[in-house]
Amino acid sequence: MNPNSLVSIDDISREEIIDLIERARFFEEHPNHKVLDGKVVATLFFEPSTRTRLSFETAVNRLGGRIIGFSDASTTSSSKGETLKDTIKMVSNYVDLIIMRHYLEGAARYATEVTDTPIINAGDGANQHPSQTMLDLYSIYKTQGTLENLTITMVGDLKYGRTVHSLLMALRYFNPTFRFIACKELRMPKEYRDFCDANGIRYTETTEFDADSIADTDILYMTRVQRERFSDIMEYERVKNLYTLRNDMLAETKPNLRVLHPLPRVNEIDQDVDDNPKAYYFDQARNGLFARQAIICKALGIDIYKEARS
Repeated sequence: MNPNSLVSIDDISREEIIDLIERARFFEEHPNHKVLDGKVVATLFFEPSTRTRLSFETAVNRLGGRIIGFSDASTTSSSKGETLKDTIKMVSNYVDLIIMRHYLEGAARYATEVTDTPIINAGDGANQHPSQTMLDLYSIYKTQGTLENLTITMVGDLKYGRTVHSLLMALRYFNPTFRFIACKELRMPKEYRDFCDANGIRYTETTEFDADSIADTDILYMTRVQRERFSDIMEYERVKNLYTLRNDMLAETKPNLRVLHPLPRVNEIDQDVDDNPKAYYFDQARNGLFARQAIICKALGIDIYKEARS
């Protein structure tokens, strides 16, 4: 495994998280640096994506690199039966970095075992989404001025939501308090509740979502119920609209509260919330460009501060 790969947020330390946040802030101030001149990056998206793929590709372009890859696996040799191993080993011959999204949990970890080319996990099933976590952390830091001692309320699909799983693990370094709001079918999985217990992280669980349940929250993290994760469509239909954030629910919340969402949304945030100054999800998506520029440079071992001085 290339030590610069980013497969899970659990692979990086508190110090590395803080360093990536500083790098992201640098790129927000200086978005165009040709530090990837001569580098080729592959984006291999075996699963549909809009924001993640486009922000990674924009990051590479703004850094002066070249992109190859695909956004539809049906157009590749995998549709002919080529194994993931063979695809990764073949693509590794052509590129300096692989950014990969896959529908199978553990696919990115497996990719690191068959190549020395650094791998960035752009989402593997319901497991991890570390680049989303870094843009979430950067968004939280920008809006709160700190990552320490915050109350984070996570709402909706906590079972399949890889973004909340990764964020929970990353925030363990910063003394958070979590409130998990979900129906029993979509509650936070036991392994992550056990993770909280093992790391001394405070959390509560409830099925109730109303103004009182978010009154003391610093970050309200809404999630979409993901139809693509359900094998039983009737179960999806039954739970998909259980939790919706209305604008009036934000009236008595803390002034510093910000609403985050990894997007895309469906019905879980009313449209009129968009004009509320506490809505931050579109800015959050914009932050993805800067966070991913930072991740790409780290994966390629590029000292951005040295490059900026030269």
